Amino acid sequence: MPPEHPLPASPSSDASATEVYAIHGADPEVLAYAMAKYSRSALSMKQSLRELNAQRAEQFLNTFYFQYGHRSIADLAHIAFAVERLSLLAAIVLVDEQRWDGQERSTRYQDFKKSGWYLPAFGSDDEARQFYTKHVEKLFAAYEEISRGAVELLRAQVPKPAEMKQEAYDRTLRARAFDGARYLLPLAANTSLGEIVNARTLETQVSRLLSHTHAEVRRLGEKLREAAATPCWNVQRAALEALQRDIAAVDPALGKRAEELLLRDVAVAPTLVKYAASVEYIQKSRIELEQAAIDLMASAPIQPSPLVDLVEADENGQRESIEIEIITTLLYSACHYSYRQIRDHVCALDAPRREELLLLGTHHRGRHDELSRAFSSGYQLRFDILMDIGGFRDMHRHRRCVQTIQSFTSAHGYDVPELIAGSDLRESYEQAVREVQAAFETLSQMDIPEAKETAQYLLPLGTRCRSLFKMDFAEALYIAELRSAPQGHISYRRVAWEMYEAIGKRHPALAKNFRITDVNIPIDPLQR
Repeated sequence: MPPEHPLPASPSSDASATEVYAIHGADPEVLAYAMAKYSRSALSMKQSLRELNAQRAEQFLNTFYFQYGHRSIADLAHIAFAVERLSLLAAIVLVDEQRWDGQERSTRYQDFKKSGWYLPAFGSDDEARQFYTKHVEKLFAAYEEISRGAVELLRAQVPKPAEMKQEAYDRTLRARAFDGARYLLPLAANTSLGEIVNARTLETQVSRLLSHTHAEVRRLGEKLREAAATPCWNVQRAALEALQRDIAAVDPALGKRAEELLLRDVAVAPTLVKYAASVEYIQKSRIELEQAAIDLMASAPIQPSPLVDLVEADENGQRESIEIEIITTLLYSACHYSYRQIRDHVCALDAPRREELLLLGTHHRGRHDELSRAFSSGYQLRFDILMDIGGFRDMHRHRRCVQTIQSFTSAHGYDVPELIAGSDLRESYEQAVREVQAAFETLSQMDIPEAKETAQYLLPLGTRCRSLFKMDFAEALYIAELRSAPQGHISYRRVAWEMYEAIGKRHPALAKNFRITDVNIPIDPLQR
């Protein structure tokens, strides 16, 4: 008679019993379904995938993802996108995700004069359109002029080593010239990027984009959602079509079967992003926080601040409470003041008023809305960074940090690239930047839709922007070591060095752990 309960499987000490295999050919949502089944089925991955199809995956996801709220299932579906001909401004917004992988076209190594640029919708206002167009085109003309001048400047300063090939020498000089000229690229300049994200990040990303202040960014959210739900581009399509024709020529019935299998349309995430929409929580909170920041700061002038400010303690040498940190960070995202200046005002408020400000960050939050990034507080190291937009784009890649980015403005002035600073090119460079920053102010006040947002596209990458980076020590060490390396751009190399210096002043014992490159030591311009 068999036992009442089945006996457990025999244990195995043989390491070869463990099976590991890579998977290829499953649609992203089907693969997510198969992986999710591990918690609900004894089937192997191979067994699950053999019996699954897109229709069953959709049914499963509709039930467990949308009805039961098992959102971690979407982490299992990874999707690759190409996003081409979007503005530099929109690209910065697009990649502002903590769970994101991708690569963008480099302004350091590529000539952007033929990239084209974004033209907002001005409706029937031809005057505003012509004003905008004139200043974008002038910036590109200055970019081309400075690029040529910088190459000639470098040729005069850096002779070609005898052992270096002329092609490599020219290529390196052009790259160094782009390092300086890119400061003149407007945020309107077109770029392209590729991203690989899981479906949960994609859903959050699409909703965030749809909630944005800029029309281009909102349309980008719509295009991402559409790309996930409609047939994707198959790199093997032409070869598969040729194979299917060959099969059909031999056996029409078999050719039909091959067509259904090989040439079927695949949508990468038709189920997981279909409900992605603009988020009222983001939109309403943004408006209320902007007004709260205006009321709190009462038109106070923006105080000067350093390139990097490690804001660990208040004026009395004490670290503020986590409530004050959250309030300060909420308001930081809604204005252009430094963290330290906002915090001083927040600390001066009474407890009831601080509680009111804290609630601005949550009272519009819906059932499925994640808390805003400002609530990711409690990190020991917080760096308030004021640097050029071009260099910030490189710092923006450090996704282990909690980053809070202020909107782009001319209020903080601009940087002059080191290559240009001591040369005859400086006057032309500064004239171009001052002129376009004045145009930014003019366009911001014009009677056109989204005037302030539209004006931001005029700002060149040399414009300073403010961002708050919160991190642990390990990340601070990683950034300082990586970004101070000689092959990096001097803009973020200085930020990395200042981060190291700030930690060294506050925590001397920690500074001994850094393997830092002193950015004050001149480097060979031909070193890559």
